[in-house]
Amino acid sequence: MAKRAGMEVSIAAAEAVKQANVDVIAAYPITPQTHIVEKLSEFVADGQLDAEYVTVESEHSAMSVCIGSQASGARTFTSTSSQGLALMSELVPIASALRLPMVMLLVNRSLSGPLSIWNDHSDVMSIRDSGCIQMFVKNGQEVYDHVFIAYRIAEKQNVLLPVIINMDGFILSHTFEPVELMSSDELKGYVPPYEPKYTLHPDHPLTMGAYATPALYTEAKKAHDEVLKASYPSILEGWESWGQLSGRHYRPVEELFCQDADTIIVSMGSLSETAAEAVKLMRQQGQKVGLLELRLWRPFPFEEFSRAAAGAQRLVVMDRAVSSGGPGGPVASEIRSALYGIKNPPQVDSYIIGLGGRNVTIQDYVKMIEGEKTDLIPEANAASGSSYEIFGARG
Repeated sequence: MAKRAGMEVSIAAAEAVKQANVDVIAAYPITPQTHIVEKLSEFVADGQLDAEYVTVESEHSAMSVCIGSQASGARTFTSTSSQGLALMSELVPIASALRLPMVMLLVNRSLSGPLSIWNDHSDVMSIRDSGCIQMFVKNGQEVYDHVFIAYRIAEKQNVLLPVIINMDGFILSHTFEPVELMSSDELKGYVPPYEPKYTLHPDHPLTMGAYATPALYTEAKKAHDEVLKASYPSILEGWESWGQLSGRHYRPVEELFCQDADTIIVSMGSLSETAAEAVKLMRQQGQKVGLLELRLWRPFPFEEFSRAAAGAQRLVVMDRAVSSGGPGGPVASEIRSALYGIKNPPQVDSYIIGLGGRNVTIQDYVKMIEGEKTDLIPEANAASGSSYEIFGARG
């Protein structure tokens, strides 16, 4: 039977990795993801988890170990943040191109510089096009649930891709929340023992990561892109099966009061909960405002997003990363692409919020929806025609 417990979200994440019966863990400590892998090292040392915990000297080596272990047929896990991901990023697209179904918990943190240990989404946006399945979660229960969901999706024989779960650093990783833990018996059918399709073995020679000439490289990249897009039904199946098992249901795009909304906030990650409170407040005041929470980042859910947003006059897109020199944030740019070509598309307003852990309040969301300017930071790049503003309270 499932049990409910209050715990630090990082510990809940580690508990889920243990219950998923991983075979190999390779990670390097970096704030704010360290508590996850510290707890996993304790599980291994205490005999609670029968796995190899590989101590490495850098995140680059951690991903190298993960590639080797997954290629040899071991269920593999890693975790990192920020500059750790930047050091690892040389190898992330290799893991996806080799079709290695590992799982990474990316505990989102600002990329330097200036140096910041706090939370935003600049790290994940740096690997947007790495070919991995990428999801966002907003609370501790979703973190715990999505470890199992990620392994179920990644290991499907028609998918075989890494899955990256994005959880906000400190806002989630160091927060204590109530989490409903599943029993091992409940999980057996959902995450069965890993049966790899292809493995490296000296008795059965196999080539992985071969050199591609210009005559083959384009075809290989096209095939990879098609596999990522084709993973969408398997992602839906993973969420549907989890809902049947646990009673907790997830979708690529979560909607709140969108059916009749004139203005819709688009948000990702933990600040979606703050946005939801702002929407509820404005609804009580008679304003037709809704919230679209974008859970699936790659493959982008174009059809479902377009359907959910189609009735609105205006989308207020919240980005937690800057696309330097571009027209607003990376999510806003993606959404403009998603809506291109549809009849009477909504206006897309881009706001950059919560950079480097800056606090964003309910009132900030109200101001953004009402189109107010903030006197904290003036409108950015107005002279160049970029349509975004930066919001959030200083200090």
